[in-house]
Amino acid sequence: MPFAKVQPEKLSGAVVRQIELLILRGILRPGERLPSERDLANKLGVSRPSLREAVAELQARGLIAARANAGIFVSETLNAAFPEALTRLFANHPEAVFDYIAFRRDMEGLAAERAARHGTDTDLRLIDTLLTKMETAHTKRDPALEAQLDADFHLAIVEASHNVVMLHMMRSMYALLRQGVFYNRQMMFKQRTTRTTLLEQHRAINAALQARDPGSARAAVEAHLGFVETTLADQQQTARNEAIARQRLDHEHGR
Repeated sequence: MPFAKVQPEKLSGAVVRQIELLILRGILRPGERLPSERDLANKLGVSRPSLREAVAELQARGLIAARANAGIFVSETLNAAFPEALTRLFANHPEAVFDYIAFRRDMEGLAAERAARHGTDTDLRLIDTLLTKMETAHTKRDPALEAQLDADFHLAIVEASHNVVMLHMMRSMYALLRQGVFYNRQMMFKQRTTRTTLLEQHRAINAALQARDPGSARAAVEAHLGFVETTLADQQQTARNEAIARQRLDHEHGR
């Protein structure tokens, strides 16, 4: 008969599984600090020796990391979908920018479609809350804050798709974007007309999601990222034209 005796599970194993799931589902994020040993043991209802055993196992798996005199953190390496050499290659070759945007357009369009179908009411409330914060930030004219909220808004849509593979892949892509590997997002929010257009596009995305209209949600995301692509291309062309104009002016002045 295909049966075996059930073995009692160690408490540390249950702790490992719980923290693994929190990381897998994107609830605990790379770089996030875990509670102190005492607090975490109390929250989990286990002894500190059992917790230490679980922490050691999670460290061995590369999921968490200890920092001297700082505590235990979810490993930052979970955000590293690409090796450092490839990241430098992306940064050094502008053509990667438009492939990156095309990838985002495909993936985020699908994520928005899934979020409209599978997102919970709580997911949609979070997205709506982030849009409200974006509207408030718009009045403050703070490009850094607007760029941060833009990333948070888009990532919340990916989270609402409830696909953990997509979530971790796109979180890694956003990590590269925040590092300025592909382009400076803040520049997008420094131009008055562009800022207003971007806000209207985010409102359209949110409206489609709140209406639970998968087709419209996908179309709104694709239109938004198409606009981003065109704007970046225009900015690059303007920068090239300005460089040439400066060369002409310098030559005219005999420099």
